Formats: sequence, C-alpha cells, structure tokens
Amino acid sequence: MTEREVRSLPMVALRGMTVMPEMVTHFDVSRERSIEAIEEAMQEEGQKIFLTAQKDIEVEEPTAEDLYQVGTIASIRQIIKLPRNLLRVLISGEERAVINTVEFETPYMRANVTVLPDTGEEALDASADQVSQEAMTRGLKEIYGEYAGRLPKYPKDMLKQVQEYTDLAKVVDWIAANVPLEQKDLQELLEETDLLKRYQLLAFKLVNEMQIMNIKEEIQTKVRERVDQNQREYILREQLKLIREELGEENTISDAEEFQAAADKLQASDEVKEKLQKEIGRFKSSLNSPAENGVIRTYIETMLEMPWDKATEDHKDIVYAKQVLEEDHYGLEQVKERVLEFLAVRALTRKGESPILCLVGPPGTGKTSIARSLARALKKPYVRISLGGVRDEAEIRGHRKTYVGAMPGRIAAGIRSAGVKNPLMLLDEIDKVSNDYKGDTFSALLEVLDSEQNYRFRDHYLEVPLDLSEVLFVTTANTLQTIPRPLLDRMEVIEVSSYTENEKLHIAMEHLIPKQLDRHGLKEDQLSISRGAVWKMARNYTKEAGVRQLEREIGNICRKAAKEILEEKKKKVRVTEGNLHKYLGKEKYTYQKANLTDEVGIVRGLAWTSVGGDTLQIEVNVMPGKGELILTGQLGDVMKESARTGISYIRSVGSTYGIEEDFFEKHDLHIHIPEGAVPKDGPSAGITMATAMLSAVTGRKVRADVAMTGEITLRGRVLPIGGLKEKLLAAGSAGMKTVLVPKENEKDVEELSSEITKGLEIIPVSHMEQVLEEAFVKEK
Repeated sequence: MTEREVRSLPMVALRGMTVMPEMVTHFDVSRERSIEAIEEAMQEEGQKIFLTAQKDIEVEEPTAEDLYQVGTIASIRQIIKLPRNLLRVLISGEERAVINTVEFETPYMRANVTVLPDTGEEALDASADQVSQEAMTRGLKEIYGEYAGRLPKYPKDMLKQVQEYTDLAKVVDWIAANVPLEQKDLQELLEETDLLKRYQLLAFKLVNEMQIMNIKEEIQTKVRERVDQNQREYILREQLKLIREELGEENTISDAEEFQAAADKLQASDEVKEKLQKEIGRFKSSLNSPAENGVIRTYIETMLEMPWDKATEDHKDIVYAKQVLEEDHYGLEQVKERVLEFLAVRALTRKGESPILCLVGPPGTGKTSIARSLARALKKPYVRISLGGVRDEAEIRGHRKTYVGAMPGRIAAGIRSAGVKNPLMLLDEIDKVSNDYKGDTFSALLEVLDSEQNYRFRDHYLEVPLDLSEVLFVTTANTLQTIPRPLLDRMEVIEVSSYTENEKLHIAMEHLIPKQLDRHGLKEDQLSISRGAVWKMARNYTKEAGVRQLEREIGNICRKAAKEILEEKKKKVRVTEGNLHKYLGKEKYTYQKANLTDEVGIVRGLAWTSVGGDTLQIEVNVMPGKGELILTGQLGDVMKESARTGISYIRSVGSTYGIEEDFFEKHDLHIHIPEGAVPKDGPSAGITMATAMLSAVTGRKVRADVAMTGEITLRGRVLPIGGLKEKLLAAGSAGMKTVLVPKENEKDVEELSSEITKGLEIIPVSHMEQVLEEAFVKEK
C-alpha cells in the first residue's frame, strides 16, 4: 500500500454545494475569508484549493466543526470580479481528500489534508478480470444514457463525452459530477472511497431517479385521461339533452327545473324571487363546474327552505295562556302577571310588533322554562338559540356564501328550522356573549333586537333582507352587568328572583317529584317523599336560588329507591326527614344561627350571592398599636373602602360616645369576616362594619338577634342596597328577629310576600344614629 499524499492548502467552505472529482463548475464567493483563501491559492504553485461543504447553510462564519471532513482538491481555472465585492470562480475538481487539521481560520482558512485514493481496486482486480470491469463500465454508461434521455433539456454532447472514458473510476466520478443529484447524495458519493461500493451506490441512485420519473409520468397520464373523460361526459350529456328536446321527452326533470318549479310556488317578496331566478340561471350555466355547482345548489336549497311569508296565526286566548303558565310554574307571580299583560296587549293591538322580554335571575329559577311555556300558551313554534360563549359575529350574521363551508347565521337557521317567520325565539344566556378579533357579537345582536331595524335584517349568507319584526324574542341572563347599555335599552327586563323555601317545597311536590318519578320509571305507589324530607333537602342539602340542585337530589333518591325495589323486592319506599341521610348522606350545608348571647364587636350582616342570600358575621378586635386598620377575610376593594368610610364616621362622632381624642393613634383595629377562602365585595356591609367597630371601641354590646344591611356615607347616611329578598330569606333562616334595612328600600319590602317577612321585625333606617340605637343593647 502506497503512502498517502499530505498537503497544506487554502480552504473554502461551500454553502449548499458539494464539488466532486471530474466536476468543472463555478461558484460565487462573498465572505472575506473565502476571497482571501482564493487569492492565496492563486499565488501558490499549481493554484490548488481545498473545497468542502458546510453542514448547516445558515452558519455565517463556519469553524472546523461546521464542515464535512471529506472534500475535493480543485484547480482554479478562472476568476471574474463581479459588483458588490463578489468573485465568480471557475474550478476543476481533481482528487478526494480528508481534513487532518485546520491550521488556522483567519485571515483565511487553511487545512492540512490527506489525499484519499480509491480503495477496493485490489479486490476488484483479484475477483474480476478486465472483461468484468469493461462490463461494469458499459452497464453504468447505459444506465446514464437512459437517465439523460429522460431529461428533456439535458445536453446531448455530454453523452458523447462519457463514451471517451474507459477507466471505471473515471466513469463513476464523471457521471456523479454531471448528474443533477441532491447535495446529500453527492456528499455520500464523495465520502465513499471504495470504488465498487461507489459504483453500486451511483447505479442505485440513477435507477431510483428513473423509477420516480416513471411514477410521475403515470400520474400525469391518469390526470390527463380523467380530464378528457370529464370533457367527453359533458359533450355526451349535452348531446343527450339535445336528443331529448328533439324527441319531446320530458319524463326526466332536471334539478334546475325542480328548483324553478319550487321557486314559482314560493311565498316570498319580489326581491327574494328575483335573487332566486338569478341563482337558478347561474346553476344552469355551471353544470360543467362541479365546485361552483355545489355552492349554488346549497344556496338555492337554503333559500327555498326559508319561510319568507309563511306565518302561524297567534293564539289569543289569555285564559288558556294563564292556565298553561299556572300548570308549568309555581310562584313567580310578578313574572306571570307581566307575561299575561304582554299577551293581552298583543291580542288587542293585533300587531306582530312587541317588546323584547329579557328574563334576568339566578341559575335554576325557571327562565328557560317560562319561555317554553309562553310558546305553548301562544301555540307558536319554539326555537332556542344558546349564545353562551359565542364570540364570532358570523354566528349571528352568517358567512358570505363564497367561503368554503359557508352557512346562514344562527338567527336565520332558527327561522328555517321553525318553518314560520313568526316563531318564539329564545336567545339563551345573552350575558355570556363575548367578543374577539372576528367582530363584535353584541353589535350584531343590536340589529336583531331593534324593532326599527330588524324588519330588514341582512344575513350575509342569504344576501336578501329577512323580516324579523314578527318574531317574538325572549332573552335570558344571569346578570345585567356584562350586557352593553345600548343592547339592554332595547329589551324590557323582567326579574326572576330567588325562590323561598315554601315555594321550593311546592315546586318539588307538584312538579319535580312527579317528573323524576316518570324519568326513573317509578310509580307514585312505589316511592313517597314526605314534605319534611323535601324541606330538609332544600335547607341542608342545597344552597341555591333556583331548584336545579334540588331536582338532582330528588333524582338521586329515585335511583337509590329503584335499586332497593329491585334488590330487596320492596313494594314501596318511604323517604322521611328521619331517614333522608340514608339516601343523600350527611347534611352538606348548615346555617349559622343567631348567637345566644349579646357580644362586643360582633355584628351579623346580610349578603347577596348568585345562589341566594347569606349572613356574614363581622368581628372586630381592638389592640394596642399605631392606628392601623387591618382587614382580613378576602375582601374586595369596595368593601375595604366601606370599612375606611365607617372608621372615618366613627372618628368624627367619637366625642359623642366618649372616645378619647388620641384613641385611634394608640390602637389598631382588626376587622375579620369568616369563611376567609370566599371572596366578598360590595358596599352593603358598610353599616354592619361601622356598628361592629364602634361596639369594639366603646365596649358596648350588640344585640345577637339583629341583622343589618346598607351602605354608609362619611356623614353617617344609610344608602339603599339590592337583593333584599334573598337577604331577608337568609336572615329568617339564621333565626334573626330584627333586620335593619335602608329607608329607601321600604318600597321593596312592601312588594315582598308575607311568607318572606313572617317572624321578622323590619326596621327602616336612614342614619347611623338610628342603626346604633336599634343595634346596641340598652344600658340599664
């Protein structure tokens, strides 16, 4: 084995390019180090340069680790200087070489390389004679000739040039250098020093490329045949149509004729019919375009399904309507009264226009079922559209029909499913609508719910005005806080408040229990639930404004009773207050009853929550300190401000109650509201905190049976609050005897039923002096 030649040469790193031996090509260089390397090579003997490829073409200043170790020693044939400091270099690849070491990288890269001679030639000579080598050379030339012949723009003189080579190594390197292979394939061929393996690798890559070409041509041929087939079918279809016209055969009615017949029968305005005629004309002319034909077909079918002028007659029997509402709902007297008033006016005016009703109240209070009952009372089709989480304006207005998968908006789709233009449409959870970059959904609802605009509501998909003025819209919401003012202004708000425990009892006995018995396949003589058990469920197993959780608990009892009847062969299951825990487990909720003794610095306040009312026991401690006010119990900003307002009032009237002038400079006040994990906010605990603080400061006891609610001002005035019904229910449940409410809430108290106020002494107060007079224990 001969000793390998070692050389020291300037080196250039190539991006996205591998130079092979026998390759004559040019490349452009712009990097300073590469230009320096080429200039250095030109000054050296033989003008040789070592060329290797970068592993990652994104690297701007490569180091030795960024380069392939095997490259090519090339001779520089020509250099052309181009604008913008570019050099175009023409080179001729000569020998493979591997990098031993990179001698230095600046001002140019120079490498110590070892020339790599072909290996495997000895084995080739031993195992194959000259005839076998000639056979391999010719075979490779034939594969190359077939491959080059498949490339339409490949130079023909290249085929002649390869025929001049007789040495197998020369033929392999020359073909590899002149075939358009990918860089990774060229690098693989360059790094393979075993001649036999290199020959096999190149032959495999050429045959593989030809197979890819065959598959590509086969696919293109099939596509051309399919296009020709479509054109042939179109011509035959036109000929068939012409033959039928000549023979006068009309047995087979085309889709276009069916659409035309349906359009002629459609009850709609001239504008709608003109649009339909135009689209049917387009449908006829689009038979040779399946994509466009499908879009137009869907649009025409949607237009024909819309009830443009088809309406149902209003049922105006108000006695029947009252009967339906009474059957379906217990309580809700004000709501039912308002609904009946609305129906009476509608019957007298004989007009379709009506206010949009908005039912607002806590979850589970029957808002959705009221709308369903109203539809039954009017004998109208009922459509429910859930708006919870809708944030795309196109959900309301629809998509332009040019979009893929376009469809009408929810309003137009609801009208279509109802089959008439004047259904009752429930827009459920309107307060849960949200906005994003796709448009303002609330603004789209403005046009829907405005009687001055909705008679010409324009759905983007339909492209013609849709009359919504005769639709009876009913909306529901849990809160009005998230509904924009302009939208709220278009609706008439009806409050659906919390149920009292007595109302829950009646609802359960008259509606929920029969419904759950039927749902679970039980008969009345198989399961009985006592009134006491229902009362206990409402008080100790649920904590809600409505009756949804109560219905779930009744369903839970029904399931367990069904299991007992089948397993233990019982004929009847009786659920009473005494054995209720057997079916529902231990009690989930307990009410914090009024304290047994009057205490200093502890006052009971009243709070409103989304699931009903609750009581808050506010505690205040006085400690030696520097006049700080400490607030705990996860209080919101408004509640903290109420506490500061209260302390300011107390300091202003301190002399009246014998408080020393420097008391607040030497003492800290700590206000705490238990259940610290529950966030609390709102101004209605203002008078409660002020009373507790003054009690703690003066040492006077507060009556344990007094609860209070109201906002306080700096001058001690008591301002009105909301949620009074729920708060009074909570006070009654906690066993309070006296409740102090703002004087301005007197009118709200008068509207409440005696069931809520029973057992409570409700005292209206307008100033903190009255509050303290009633709350403090009288001194003997």
